[in-house]
Amino acid sequence: MTTDLESRIRRLEDSVLIGERVIKYAMGVDRRDWEMFADCFTDPVHVDFSASGVPAAEFARDDLVTLVRVPLSGFTATQHLSPNHVIEFDEHDPDRAVCYSYIYAQHYLEDSYDGDFFAFRGFYTNHIRRTLDGWRIESLIQHAGWSEGNRNALAEAAARSRPR
Repeated sequence: MTTDLESRIRRLEDSVLIGERVIKYAMGVDRRDWEMFADCFTDPVHVDFSASGVPAAEFARDDLVTLVRVPLSGFTATQHLSPNHVIEFDEHDPDRAVCYSYIYAQHYLEDSYDGDFFAFRGFYTNHIRRTLDGWRIESLIQHAGWSEGNRNALAEAAARSRPR
């Protein structure tokens, strides 16, 4: 019974840690805390943002931070919510799991010609691996649901964030 109880408690603890890692991804973006954001990922990390126009590729962690930081830093404010986590552990490797999570991303771009607001919804498939530093996202796949508002907001925000 003890061994079974210990493994069940560890699974619960791992689930909480994995969920927190996925939430910190969103928090890091909104706080513009790029160290927190970077700490969510392995190095390198596979990222598939093809739903947003960025083809799937392997990225060095620092390159991923730049890829996300440049456009998002130009927004007046953002709010990325990451609810409804479903975590599936690999039956053959206790150090791997997949966390499915929803995306509710709101972007505010004050004084934009095409409108101040852009929202994107969908879900992520986060492949997670336990490392010496804890659980980290090793592969992130974004699945588009729908969007509304200023569809040019991302390009305009990126232009605003680049030094002149």
